Amino acid sequence: MAILSLRSPSSLQLNSSSVSPMCSKPFSRLPSKFSSSIVSVPFTGSKSSYTFVSPILRPRMVFARAATGTTDSVTDYREDIGEILGDVSIFTASGQRVQFSDLWDQTDGIAAVVLLRHFGCVCCWELATALKEAKPRFDAAGVKLVAVGVGTPDKARLLATRLPFPMECLYADPERKAYDVLGLYYGLGRTFFNPASASVFSRFDKLREATKNYTIQATPEDRSSVLQQGGTFVFRGKKLLYGRKDEGTGDHPSLDDVINVCCKATVA
Repeated sequence: MAILSLRSPSSLQLNSSSVSPMCSKPFSRLPSKFSSSIVSVPFTGSKSSYTFVSPILRPRMVFARAATGTTDSVTDYREDIGEILGDVSIFTASGQRVQFSDLWDQTDGIAAVVLLRHFGCVCCWELATALKEAKPRFDAAGVKLVAVGVGTPDKARLLATRLPFPMECLYADPERKAYDVLGLYYGLGRTFFNPASASVFSRFDKLREATKNYTIQATPEDRSSVLQQGGTFVFRGKKLLYGRKDEGTGDHPSLDDVINVCCKATVA
């Protein structure tokens, strides 16, 4: 059985061996986008070392379809995807439950919705830093910035206080409901072995700067969540104007491109 040992953000080791007797703590729940027929996934870990055993996962149908030929496509989403997303409930970083439809004007308001991987992902701390720096540009364009991460509100607060990041823009989606609706990628290959993830190495200095106050304690208790990928979307009211699904870990969009879409929507 293949076992993946993650000892640091830059060190991966793949080997074949039997599961150690230490693997006594199964995942507390199955990944939300997979059927209940999946076997449980053993896990062992400490603050610096995790071991995953990868089963063959069978995805169930989600509302959104994968884009074909490009990661910057809205044509493969249902026309009512904004309305469907609006019914999804998530949490503020302080712990209040809210619906997406309450986060911006659903008639004509413009929102940039950025779904991070999870609050303990070092690449997401880098993206959150870039979003924080770009927030004045979003504000000047009259755009609501919505940053969502996988994990509970207390994990979101760790990122918000240690990075820091504006809590009024940060939301928690512990059950990955929005990720399922938007059909974002999930899996071991996408997380660790997708070629798109190589872009991280060109931003090593930014990554190191963004994670000065990083803590692995922000990682979700549901360890299956670390295999979730993110994405970036721009809405005008309920209409989707821009959709980009991250192909792999750290495969983030150009925020200049995102802001340009927002500015064009503002003057349209």
